[in-house]
Amino acid sequence: MPIEAGNSGILPGGEPSRPIRSWVRSSPGTHVWLAVIAITSLVIALSPQGLETYLLHRNSSNLHQLSHHPLRALLGSAFWIEDPADLLLYAALFELIHAPVERWLGTAKWLFVVATAHVAATLISQQVVLVAIRLHDVPRSMAHVVDIGVSYGLAASAGILTYRLPRPWRWLYLAAVVAFFVVPLLTDRTYTDLGHAISLAIGLACYPLTRGKPVAPEQTPGAH
Repeated sequence: MPIEAGNSGILPGGEPSRPIRSWVRSSPGTHVWLAVIAITSLVIALSPQGLETYLLHRNSSNLHQLSHHPLRALLGSAFWIEDPADLLLYAALFELIHAPVERWLGTAKWLFVVATAHVAATLISQQVVLVAIRLHDVPRSMAHVVDIGVSYGLAASAGILTYRLPRPWRWLYLAAVVAFFVVPLLTDRTYTDLGHAISLAIGLACYPLTRGKPVAPEQTPGAH
């Protein structure tokens, strides 16, 4: 008797005998991105200190790089992390946040949310740094600080993931996410904290992209 796809519990196009391959194929953008970060992290880990410093600064999206190489700075900064030891943490976050959002929205919409947040948060936060330099609130060396990483994209995905959850868990999750990203902005007030808050807001503002997408089923009493 044929098994209906809707009752098999396998994702469309999934392979029950190869769950890892099926999982990766269901969110290709997330895993390609993660693979590139793994390669660049390996490069950093194997590089002598001088080369490591050069690579991190060259791929930063700080004011200096944005003014001289804007496209490279915006694109390159999304594929490096400063400390290779954090790779496992980022891998877990990609699987918990990016992968579910990409599977839910589709690769194109997920990429739009992440890219928009990364670019907007970078440009706005660095503009704040520029103004602070001109007002002599921070030293001019801030134009050359290392500014790389994938956290802006993660914040945006964390924001739009809110709409995937059923009520009342949606509101509890939203409160936790807002507290996680906004409290540091109010206390530490760094340009990176500002970028995180902007990215979260962009993710939340992308609600129209979720229309027509299924919400996780709510658990009712006695449900299994």
